Amino acid sequence: MTAPDITLREAQQKVDAWIRQYGVRYFSELTNMAVLTEEVGELARVMARRYGDQSFKPGEAANLGDEMADVLWVLLCLANQTGIDLTDELAKNIAKKTARDHDRHLNNQKLK
Repeated sequence: MTAPDITLREAQQKVDAWIRQYGVRYFSELTNMAVLTEEVGELARVMARRYGDQSFKPGEAANLGDEMADVLWVLLCLANQTGIDLTDELAKNIAKKTARDHDRHLNNQKLK
């Protein structure tokens, strides 16, 4: 069973609705920044074990997608808390990168 496609804006709205219904309130921005760092560390642990030189410990699972979703969840929380519309910001960021790097990687001999 696949989940329905949602936009970033819809994802922000769903996270906000969940927080208001089940989470009581958002953690402080600083706490969520620390939680984001923690979640990125958990993602890094799975990446190191799956693609790097480390092996999984007994009982550990290769839950890469779940770890990525945890990172996204906290990032969506931070965006909501700080009034950032990630849909708009991502569009601006893609435009910035395209203008700046439109031929940079194509001409990078290290990538050939």
